[in-house]
Amino acid sequence: MSDPTPEPIAAAREDGRQTLTEAEGKRLLASAGVETPAFEVCADADAAVEAAGDIGYPVVVKVSSPAVTHKSEWADGVGVAVGLDAEAAVREAAAAIFDAAEERGIDADVLVEEAADLDRGTEVIVGGLRDPSFGPVVLTGLGGVFTEIFEDTSHRIAPIDRAEARAAIEELQAVALLEGYRGSDPADIDALAATVAAVGDLVSEYPIAELDVNPVLATSDGVIALDALVVLEDR
Repeated sequence: MSDPTPEPIAAAREDGRQTLTEAEGKRLLASAGVETPAFEVCADADAAVEAAGDIGYPVVVKVSSPAVTHKSEWADGVGVAVGLDAEAAVREAAAAIFDAAEERGIDADVLVEEAADLDRGTEVIVGGLRDPSFGPVVLTGLGGVFTEIFEDTSHRIAPIDRAEARAAIEELQAVALLEGYRGSDPADIDALAATVAAVGDLVSEYPIAELDVNPVLATSDGVIALDALVVLEDR
């Protein structure tokens, strides 16, 4: 990674922020070679409708603000709207987000992105943090709603190469799901290992306190990061 300060981190620092928006987090991941869905950040409902048409239905509409880190729980659930397949639905979801942001006195945009078919793969978490004792650490495990239920994670001190990342994946109880369970297509574990290694590189090389990519959808065709939370270290 030749850029000493990736643009998303530089932008947050310039604004005096520790938390990146989801869009900034995804751009940071993309700079490290991690695939994300097509998305656009929009400042009003008209722009959101136009973006949805450009991206192609169905789409997901989310609140985009560094002040909102847990989008699905924000404003009684209006922070994330999934499976939207018409202009009217996008306009309604975007308007609800802007109204809720105004009520709460925060600046917010909306992120419109290509919807992913979650049934095509397994949801995985890939994360990184800077541990007070061990320094940069990278983790992976079963993701989505199952992260806290099963607590099936594997940890490594970062940075790691792809072989070590694959070994961490193979330690998981959930590896049976990734390898193809009861006739399901196996996930591209090499691509997942590359993502784990890339996240390890990011937390090792840059002032990142926490990097949470959950879920990463692991499919037979590769992996795609569906959400990203990045918190920078205090200066």
